[in-house]
Amino acid sequence: MLSFFRITAILEGISYLALFAVTMPLKYMAGLPMPNKYVGYAHGVLFIAYIILAVVLWMEKKWSLKKGSILLLASLLPFATFYVESKYLKPETRV
Repeated sequence: MLSFFRITAILEGISYLALFAVTMPLKYMAGLPMPNKYVGYAHGVLFIAYIILAVVLWMEKKWSLKKGSILLLASLLPFATFYVESKYLKPETRV
């Protein structure tokens, strides 16, 4: 389950960046709204999956309040899911 969460974290981060760096400029500067719509849908699904998996793993692994809060906060900040994946989740898979 941890591996699946790591993949979800990376994909959520990619979709977040794609939404803001690629599709929003296309929508507002080039007048192409469709890529924003589809990437937005994908990001929404990945965001919800990330939150659900973070809470499930938090409870399952009995992580501290600090670690659980960092996982949840990371879903709101650009690049933060990549940081969390490398600092908090990657070491967990090595144990």
